[in-house]
Amino acid sequence: MLAVSQALFLSAAAVVFTFSGLAGFKLAADKALATLPLALMTIATALATIPASLLMARVGRRRGFQLGAVFGAASGAVSSGAVMVESFALLCLGSALMGVFQGFAMYYRFAAADAANGSGKAKAVSWVLAGGVAAALFGPQVAAWSRTAVPTAEFAGSYLAVIVLSLLSMIVLSGLRMPLPAPAEAGGGRTLLVIARQPAFVVAVLNAIIAYGVMSFSMTASPLAIVAEGHGADAAASVTRWHLIGMFAPSFVTGSLITRFGVVQVLFAGAGFLLASAAVALADPTALNHYHVALLLLGVGWNFLFIGGTTLLAATYHTSERAKVQAANEFLVFGATAMTTFGAGGIQTGFGWTAVNWLAIPAVFASVVATAWLATIAANRQAHAAAEEAK
Repeated sequence: MLAVSQALFLSAAAVVFTFSGLAGFKLAADKALATLPLALMTIATALATIPASLLMARVGRRRGFQLGAVFGAASGAVSSGAVMVESFALLCLGSALMGVFQGFAMYYRFAAADAANGSGKAKAVSWVLAGGVAAALFGPQVAAWSRTAVPTAEFAGSYLAVIVLSLLSMIVLSGLRMPLPAPAEAGGGRTLLVIARQPAFVVAVLNAIIAYGVMSFSMTASPLAIVAEGHGADAAASVTRWHLIGMFAPSFVTGSLITRFGVVQVLFAGAGFLLASAAVALADPTALNHYHVALLLLGVGWNFLFIGGTTLLAATYHTSERAKVQAANEFLVFGATAMTTFGAGGIQTGFGWTAVNWLAIPAVFASVVATAWLATIAANRQAHAAAEEAK
């Protein structure tokens, strides 16, 4: 049920990712603000993550997730109305409501991890995120098919589809049965400051921030770049589809790769895919096939870093601490992502697709350095333990 809910949420989100930048460009008086709706979506996600986690610690996952889907349906209604009346402000509001939906939906993977034991956590996270494969195939196609469903308002039909997808999500989630958390989970255990001092926590959060920040930065700018090169809105939807496939298709094996090779190696591989994505994009910033390959690689890099970071984070807290740790992680991830998403429109409009990809590279190197630091700490601990055992 969590995987299906993930597919439905991401199908709705795919509409927003694909067309909000283009709709914003059409409606905004200042074209540099074209990606403001997407930035507000991410800001709303960041603001929703803490109350969403604390609420679900009290009322349970099912009720919380269904409430999130209500915000998704409201987003579709407001956004479609915004396009019909040509209101940029309403489009921003609609995107922000989708951000609240995302703030709740991001906990699907944590719900899966919490329900699994030991080494099964990585696989549980992977399989829930694998629901995104259906979204990759279905979401952008729905966006493209429904784009002109309302003849007088391009994109309005796509936003109306968001309402249907959100309501379907509510229906699926009505069957979710997970035990209510113990009351202590709302704020028990160690303080967040103590938990955050763990190197594994720092590296987990940093990799999740870089995964989402770099992905959103490039993904937000790509539809604008594709249309600017004369390839059209349907081409942007096609690129988004392949990007989503890259994001979620590896989920069928990412958990197994972590179990076999370790989370550190998967994090290194994720950074490698992000660098390869930038290299392909920079090789030819005009060719449509380069957009397809670059965004596919971008998705794979996100998958490895994000699932790796989530798995690493799950090892840093006890059951009584999970609500606040998960909330802190999501707030930091989406707070940083909001800034990259907002900046993407101005960078793309002012400097172009090449600048977008060059700016992504330093962040990826930060991921490599942080992961190497954690690997060094782990190696030193193993060496020390071996020396003590030898004594």
